[in-house]
Amino acid sequence: MQEFYEMKIAGLTRKLPLCAVNDHLDIAGFIIFGDVELTVAACSELLKKVGDFDVIATPEAKSIPLAYELSRQSGKPYVVARKGLKVYMRDPISVAVTSITTQHEQHLYFGADEVNLMRGKKVLIIDDVISTGESLDAMKRLVSATGAEISDCCSILAEGDAAKRDDIVFLEPLPLFFK
Repeated sequence: MQEFYEMKIAGLTRKLPLCAVNDHLDIAGFIIFGDVELTVAACSELLKKVGDFDVIATPEAKSIPLAYELSRQSGKPYVVARKGLKVYMRDPISVAVTSITTQHEQHLYFGADEVNLMRGKKVLIIDDVISTGESLDAMKRLVSATGAEISDCCSILAEGDAAKRDDIVFLEPLPLFFK
């Protein structure tokens, strides 16, 4: 029998399944894919909390719907830091990252088109959940390498100790579940 953690996010109630990370820790699985109602509501609330920005940047993949919706609501363009090189990416730049959900080293990439769009601009970084901060730190390094200024870093949820950070904007804290 699967257990759930029920919470309110942007005025909406959601049941998040508890998922074992290891023998001592469960996390509440938060998947935004397919939840259009929550995506629209959360982005509306986040836009009220963040400062001025010119471009939205997000890591691939779960937060792409958020970047799209923030772009739609704000009228600002968005870029996606890819987890693999693509043949169409000219002069790519990259950083390495290991996150709690992937548990192995990955790389994030921007091509010349994304770099040129961000250079000299204020960039809002968006992710679905900020937990250990590893993915966020990688995104900050990657965006900074473009010559852009980071205006804010935001997410729907801040998991565990991330909720104590004062350098991120988020809607709700998400606890860790120790066994």
